[in-house]
Amino acid sequence: ELTMEFPCEGGAARALDGVSFAIERGRVLGLVGESGCGKSMTALCVMRLLPAPGRIAGGRVLFDGVDLLALPEREMRRLRGARIAMIFQEPTTALNPVLTAGYQIAEALRIHKPVSARDAWRRAVELLAEVGIPEPAARANDYPHQLSGGMRQRVMIAMAIACEPDLLIADEPTTALDVTIQADILDLLRRLRERRGMGVILITHDLGVVAEQADRVAIMYAGRIVEEAPTRELFAHPLHPYTRALLASMPTLGVHRERLDAIPGTVPDITRRPSGCSFRDRCPLATDECVAAP
Repeated sequence: ELTMEFPCEGGAARALDGVSFAIERGRVLGLVGESGCGKSMTALCVMRLLPAPGRIAGGRVLFDGVDLLALPEREMRRLRGARIAMIFQEPTTALNPVLTAGYQIAEALRIHKPVSARDAWRRAVELLAEVGIPEPAARANDYPHQLSGGMRQRVMIAMAIACEPDLLIADEPTTALDVTIQADILDLLRRLRERRGMGVILITHDLGVVAEQADRVAIMYAGRIVEEAPTRELFAHPLHPYTRALLASMPTLGVHRERLDAIPGTVPDITRRPSGCSFRDRCPLATDECVAAP
């Protein structure tokens, strides 16, 4: 029941409205929805990295039985990056431009592990090799601007897995990468999860990625989880009209259509959220009951 708000004139804009889901060790939960629906904000709440002036207005974030929202910041720092890690959406802005790739990975290790600078650097090079970067010893001395987009994304993954976290949050890990690099990154995440037994929250708007990678899928719309199911079940028998509309908008191999079935309209403004079901103004199945829906 996680609820998060931004203060605004005349009250508060609710970005997350009673979000609930669970993720098990070694499993992948796909968190899917349009841009602006609250996927990344959910991840930032889990990491307790909310942008100001956002605030958590209710609910809990339970990790291994501990409510992260109740922890002092010092204890949260011990968890963040060590047991819970995140691959951010845009590596160009997430990486420090004036520090080498190797230094940034080694720094993550030294913050959380009792290792020397030499051992941390050696492990950083090993991690670069593990995520598939050629000539890792040389690339460790490169700055982010000297690396390609795919390599920067792999450096972000190396930083995230450096301390072998129990939970990895991957926020659009293949955004802005070409198709072959996307496949490499997703295969890498799968192998790391199987080898290390991490739970993974995979945030994306790409239903093809979800179908291939996720064990369960949670469909998000306007700050709410509108449907959650095992991946096969959700693709075979979607229940919510929004889920059906998302699947209908996907191109299908072997099926010729003049136009894709686009969803009309846009996600509602969180400062002017409609009463009842937030999808009702875009839904062809809407009735009077949808106005009063919880």
